[in-house]
Amino acid sequence: MSREIRRITGFQTDPDFFRFEEREEIDCGLVMDVLRGRRLGVIFRDVIPEDAQKESVARFWASPGRERRNGEPSYHIGSYHWNKSTEAYLAEAAQTAGPVRDVLDVPNSPWHSFRSGLAEELARYGAVIRTARHEGAEASRALIRAWDKEGSFALEPHEDAAQCRDPRQAGFEVQRALDREICAVNMCIEHEEGGRLVLWNIRPDDASRRALGIEHTGFSYPADLLADFDELRLDVRRGDVYVFNGSHVHAVDTSKGNRTNVSFLMGFVDEHNVVTWT
Repeated sequence: MSREIRRITGFQTDPDFFRFEEREEIDCGLVMDVLRGRRLGVIFRDVIPEDAQKESVARFWASPGRERRNGEPSYHIGSYHWNKSTEAYLAEAAQTAGPVRDVLDVPNSPWHSFRSGLAEELARYGAVIRTARHEGAEASRALIRAWDKEGSFALEPHEDAAQCRDPRQAGFEVQRALDREICAVNMCIEHEEGGRLVLWNIRPDDASRRALGIEHTGFSYPADLLADFDELRLDVRRGDVYVFNGSHVHAVDTSKGNRTNVSFLMGFVDEHNVVTWT
């Protein structure tokens, strides 16, 4: 792949922007900053209650809905919209809704508390947060996954904007989020060692995506072509919640043991609606 292109081109942010804010309690004003493109990301340390972590992890590993994903090895519950039609994604979302709900609906649920807090913040601006919809069907509420891939990266370098351009999803409202910012939300409920979040200061353009053959997937970017860009490696620990701009190339570096997250993507589709999908 890397022989087909000499360098990745695109947009690089100011060095002062390319950093994470860190807090010890959830501040949805900072989440709004990420949604509005005013900051790269924020991490809230140790904000998931211990009982919620343990119960979520227990339900995940015991779930009959847990599946194995090949290619990028992981276990997961829920549906990926990546590289498929809207109809296929929403059908899978409906099929997996029960197992997803079982993991999310624990006492002191981080998913519920985060969305409730963000809903209150958005209400100040006359906006709401909801799952993405299409012709009466809804996106998956969350994707719960545990990475166990060996090598330099547990999850290879990629970005989340290209996948929202897939022509098989034409008309799906998540594509309207491209007019603003695509943001990733991750809630770490299980973590042993390693597994840092890695980001590079580059938002690739379509020319680079086409040259790499990943115009509609954003997966994956050769590590050697990222060496010229500023890099940020963020330690992630059990109990952390982090939100960042998914248009930057990012990855998860090598990890030991289970690294299990509750995650979803989100973005404004207009001034009054933030929608979420997986």
